Amino acid sequence: MPRIRQTAEQIIGKLRQAEVEVAKGSSVAVASKAIGVTEHTYYRWWKERGSLKVDQAKRLKELRGENAHLKRLLADADLD
Repeated sequence: MPRIRQTAEQIIGKLRQAEVEVAKGSSVAVASKAIGVTEHTYYRWWKERGSLKVDQAKRLKELRGENAHLKRLLADADLD
């Protein structure tokens, strides 16, 4: 079965859905099944992005890209 890659915005949306389900009294297992992921994936996503909002996730992605670019520039400068 192929893996489905999801964007940070989709993951955060699904985490909020699961949070609502758990607040209603469902277990984490039922909530994770409702959003279409395993419990392990739910907990991994929660550890990585549980407290982020969508705009924060976008900014984090931008910063990671900028950081990678700066690292490449530094490595190129060191080689010269």
